[in-house]
Amino acid sequence: MYTALYRKWRPMTFDDVVSQPHVTQTLARQVAEGKTAHAYLFTGSRGTGKTTCARILAKAINCLNPHDGKPCLECEICRAADAGTLSDIVEIDAATNTGVDDVRELREAAVYTPELCRYKVYIIDEVHMISEQAFNALLKIMEEPPEHVKFILATTEIHKIPATIISRCQRFDFRRIREEDIVDRLMYIASQEKTDLTHEGAELIARLSDGAMRDALSLMDQCMAFSEHIDPEAVSDAAGIAGREYLFEILEAAAKNDAPAAISVVDRLYAASKDMTRLCDELIIQIRNLMLIKTVPERPELVLCLSWETERLKSIADSLSLGEILSKLKILQDCAEALPRAVSKRTEFEMSVVKLCSQRREDTSGAAGDIQTLERRIARLEAEISALKAGGAAAQKAEPVREKSPTAEKPAEEALAAEKAPEGEKPQAAPQEESAAQKAAPERCARWEEIVERLTADNPGFAGALRDSEALVAGNALYITVTNSFAKALLKNAENAASLKRAAHEILGVEFRTIRLKAPSDGAQDEAKDNRPDLGELIERARRAGVQVVEE
Repeated sequence: MYTALYRKWRPMTFDDVVSQPHVTQTLARQVAEGKTAHAYLFTGSRGTGKTTCARILAKAINCLNPHDGKPCLECEICRAADAGTLSDIVEIDAATNTGVDDVRELREAAVYTPELCRYKVYIIDEVHMISEQAFNALLKIMEEPPEHVKFILATTEIHKIPATIISRCQRFDFRRIREEDIVDRLMYIASQEKTDLTHEGAELIARLSDGAMRDALSLMDQCMAFSEHIDPEAVSDAAGIAGREYLFEILEAAAKNDAPAAISVVDRLYAASKDMTRLCDELIIQIRNLMLIKTVPERPELVLCLSWETERLKSIADSLSLGEILSKLKILQDCAEALPRAVSKRTEFEMSVVKLCSQRREDTSGAAGDIQTLERRIARLEAEISALKAGGAAAQKAEPVREKSPTAEKPAEEALAAEKAPEGEKPQAAPQEESAAQKAAPERCARWEEIVERLTADNPGFAGALRDSEALVAGNALYITVTNSFAKALLKNAENAASLKRAAHEILGVEFRTIRLKAPSDGAQDEAKDNRPDLGELIERARRAGVQVVEE
């Protein structure tokens, strides 16, 4: 009868275990010196050798002729253990023996001395599956076991093991097996099995196995059944990762913010019975590849993809900033968490795809969410606010007495406005020599209605509040007259101010640095204005003093 490769080539001694020298060397030395513990805890991801090392350790401590702490594989004990007929080595599957009654039976049997061996060894696999009551029942015998009993616990989820159990065990953490070690092992097994396995095919199998030797051997077994010649193409076909054009169609649509194209791909896949959860997982892997290409391009071995996919992934990564990639990855991770609870998995996934295609780019240097970009913005704004405050202090020393008029400067409001300035709009201290454009007198903005109409496309709520307003333009400053306080409240929002500046720039071609609101004038205000200096003169005087004038 055919035996699966991962069973046929399971390591029989510590020397056969790969990528775990910190575990195998320590255990072999303990056996050689006769200083083995009464309880061990092996933890790590699947396929890294936990159960295998538990079996080897059980043989080694009972072997009649050990060599440097390693089982001889020739004595009666070793042969019986390998055949699975040794009653003194007991393997328990905690997934099916979860109750307290099962642990009580173990405790009752543990008091009896072993039949053939020196020690009776209990190997409890996936120990995190047993119940809390069963852990409590196991606790006492693990704390003070009979001298002839040893426990070896194995788990993939160490966080589920009570601290009281962990503290009574020697803990060994198994690492993911390195790709080069998996490749070497696969090539050796292929030579023994007379299989035509190329080095490139072994490398792809190692990448797809994600550090698990058992997964690698299972995939190689599948490839051997698929083709006599195992190369990367045969591996991709056997593993079902060929023909993944749909993943790149979705990614390219997301990069172009083309939601209809992405949704049409999802619809086609759903009609073909594609599982939405699996599709989400595949997209997460590909966006992880984009993240690695963007951040560590010198480490191509970290990218889990086929050779022909690399250039296409690089092209997509070049069209996105790191912040956008991280944001898209977070959207899909949230989707993966929500899918198991969703009433309609298709709807949940389509919502996430729309979010992927609806990200607005804040600027060309980096998307919002890029931590380094945000840190630079904060540092820049703090420096500019300090300069602004310093300019205000100098102005107060120069002019200790000021008239409190409707056009008087409001330093606190100006500092707050500078602090809330949208990205890319730098509030600046007044220069000593002003340009002609900054000295220009305010003029009525004849194309204000066009600006409001353009703003409607980006920010309809804010545009609606400005419908009955008027505007004046003075150089790179925009003064808006409104008839309601709601628009004034909206303008305090940095995003609203930024969208208005973009709309004004598109219509007028002017980069406005300052946008302020002024109250509508009535008859009394008009009469007051006749008795005071010209507005342009006031603006010029204030700017020379190092402040900005806000007229309300």
